[in-house]
Amino acid sequence: MDSEQTQEILSLRERKLTPKQIARKMGLKVSDVTGFLKEQAEQVAIAREESGELPPLVECLVNTNCLHRLFPPEDELNPASDEDEDDEIHNKRGPGFAIVTVTRSPGFNRYITCNYLVDYWCLGVKDASGPRKYNRSEYERIINLYYDSLIGGSERISLTEAQAIVWGAVEYAEKLGFKPHADFEKAKKYLGEWDREVEIEFGDNGKPLYHSGPYDNPTSIINTLNKSVGEGNYHYIVGLNPDNEEFSDFI
Repeated sequence: MDSEQTQEILSLRERKLTPKQIARKMGLKVSDVTGFLKEQAEQVAIAREESGELPPLVECLVNTNCLHRLFPPEDELNPASDEDEDDEIHNKRGPGFAIVTVTRSPGFNRYITCNYLVDYWCLGVKDASGPRKYNRSEYERIINLYYDSLIGGSERISLTEAQAIVWGAVEYAEKLGFKPHADFEKAKKYLGEWDREVEIEFGDNGKPLYHSGPYDNPTSIINTLNKSVGEGNYHYIVGLNPDNEEFSDFI
């Protein structure tokens, strides 16, 4: 394959033609075109990695059933806040968890994902995983596995929105005295820098709401809240077994 052919392949690829279409158009074998494109992608990926540049973004996902709470319509931004309503919220809502997935692609048929389990009412990033590497079929299978069991499945969001959820929750939780899960350190790079173009109101009606999970130490968490915000300045639910328990085993 000469330089003119390789340049034409790259030009056609930029126009979104598939390897099969390129091969037919140029009279080449599909395997030759595919091999060349894969080699090119690998070289680009290596150059990006060496420069510290993040791979291109593929998509960001979040569980659909938390979107209304995190990004409420404008007419719901100022809800009533009388005490009777506060008393009832614990019986009407499950834990305030968001499951955020950020996926990037370093090259041909390669995907890297990071997942973040976010308690946006109190504890911030409770768990994280990644970076994990998949090919396309593996990636599609794992995404279906992650979200299909949740009400509403998943919804695409922008990277800025994903950053606002995850970085914002980390910042909020740290003010309350809670650090993100240890595995967040490995996964945070793939979020990129948060420009604060989108910001979210965390907590519940202006107060932290702690909903105990199966692996929590409720006594320690309550003591931390007493120190950071003081008794009476937060809500808590301890000792329940919520319907949303699948979140604890998600990542």
